Amino acid sequence: MPATSQPYRRAGRRVRGLLAAAAVLATAGALGAAVPADTLGHGTGHRPAPGRYQDVQLLSFNDLHGNLEPPSGSSGRVTEQEADGTTKTIDAGGVEYLATHLRQAREGHPYSITAAGGDLVGASPLLSGLFHDEPTIEALNKLKLDVTSVGNHEFDEGATELARLQNGGCHPTDGCYSGQKFKGADFPYLTANVLDEKTGKPIMKPYWVWKKNGVKIGFIGVTLEGTPNIVSAEGVKGLKFEDEVTTINKYAKVLERQGVKSIVALIHEGGYPASSSYNYDCDSGGAGSGISGPIVDIAKNVSPQVDALVTGHTHTAYVCTIPDPSGRPRMVTSAASYGRLFTDTTLTYDRRTGDIARTAVRSANRVVTRDVPKAADMTALIAKWNALAAPIGNRAIGYISGDIESTGTESPMGDLIADAQLAYGKGLDPETDLALMNPGGVRAGLTYKASGSEGDGVVTYAEGFTVQPFSNTVNLQDFTGAQVIQALKEQVSGANAAAPKILQVSSGLTYTLDLTKTGADRVVTDSIRLNGAAIDPAATYRVATNSFLAGGGDGFTTLGQGTNDLVGGDDLAALQQYLTANSSPAAPIAPPATDRITLVQ
Repeated sequence: MPATSQPYRRAGRRVRGLLAAAAVLATAGALGAAVPADTLGHGTGHRPAPGRYQDVQLLSFNDLHGNLEPPSGSSGRVTEQEADGTTKTIDAGGVEYLATHLRQAREGHPYSITAAGGDLVGASPLLSGLFHDEPTIEALNKLKLDVTSVGNHEFDEGATELARLQNGGCHPTDGCYSGQKFKGADFPYLTANVLDEKTGKPIMKPYWVWKKNGVKIGFIGVTLEGTPNIVSAEGVKGLKFEDEVTTINKYAKVLERQGVKSIVALIHEGGYPASSSYNYDCDSGGAGSGISGPIVDIAKNVSPQVDALVTGHTHTAYVCTIPDPSGRPRMVTSAASYGRLFTDTTLTYDRRTGDIARTAVRSANRVVTRDVPKAADMTALIAKWNALAAPIGNRAIGYISGDIESTGTESPMGDLIADAQLAYGKGLDPETDLALMNPGGVRAGLTYKASGSEGDGVVTYAEGFTVQPFSNTVNLQDFTGAQVIQALKEQVSGANAAAPKILQVSSGLTYTLDLTKTGADRVVTDSIRLNGAAIDPAATYRVATNSFLAGGGDGFTTLGQGTNDLVGGDDLAALQQYLTANSSPAAPIAPPATDRITLVQ
């Protein structure tokens, strides 16, 4: 399941006091592990003869989520498909390596643009999230990012904070870090389909045009229309999100009237490829055959005036062609997440027509391997912010005996968080029966192997923050048994029918998920047990969730209908409290067994 749908209200209220105290105290040639270039990407036909044509390099990435340091565990690996049909994993990511790869990729390409598909900030590790993602914006400036769309996580702190990231200025509550005024982004955030409810106008630029020596390429940026359903209500207050296709087609006409005929759409919405390998041949069965999900319908309906789609949100990797409304194949790409990949696309610009020669478009995902020199300026940037974060981030909060992964329908990390919230809930009210955790809120796992000066098995505050960076509260509510059953069914029906969101459940709650069935029937009602006893539809159960779920987030409308509310403290504090109380160097916590949900496939 992709972990993309969780609000983020940052760390300001959690660590402000600690910060005050602490202040006093890459071309493909570099891809040594990659498969041959002819298997990495594909084009839509033969290249035209040179002369009037100018190749323009488009480098793109998406869903960085403030991962400046190399992400750990499965979040820091990509799967590569080999020529013999086997697969292998490659360690990838880290802005020091991303910078080197991008800079190497640009060599020999005087016409080069770097663009992104949103969610560059939000749900970030402590190094960035602690400082309201100013470090990531600084890094993106150094990367020479030209333009990006907004993602849903760009609204985690609301439109005012997004405007500050764009325009600069010190944080209204936490002020200036290191006494230096934040300069803001050197690149434009595009918000074509995000309107101010009062004015009806986009809250930032809807489009941007790159120009060089007579070559003009327009960029239109949109985020998914369903953003209000997956972030906190406060984050999108006063905003209206319009349909992606209608908006792109509207501004494609605007650009066309301005004489811009080459257009790229930056869309924070994505799809699900048939393979998890980054170099999977998405078109092996024909154009559009190897991908499903929302981006397919979007791509099929976006105007033929648009020449390529850079996408994101689903944290998956693909380079596909999907037919446009006129039936012509059009490139649609995504570079997974966390800076592990970037996409290298060649757009051949026809100087006579001002349009892209669509049959000449070529594209491939490239791995951000860690076998290249680190970019010195990024190393210095990370060191600067780490010095500020270290007094907070390096504190030990628990101990583990092995990796606790965050992947899978039921993940060990999800189980651990649910158990922590159940224990926290019982501390507030001993009558608490169970806890439910949304999968999108589990942003990473915990890695056993030492990193930096930390010992093996030590869990630091920084690692805990990476797992749960949202500053949600742990809330208690009363539900009938019938409502608990309905909430479980909403994992695979209603808003979540197409892309299920499987709740992580606390110890004692068990049930069967039958994937051979469809819709709500996939949750086998008769199998739902709490501490061995069947859920009684007429009984009342005290349930712990985070504040996002308690508000009905992620399509769990039933969880927004609880009664007898009790708002507790910070969810990371609950995890920290659980780890501290239940682990020690001599008795570390073992990864949970993930035996609460029985899968039938």
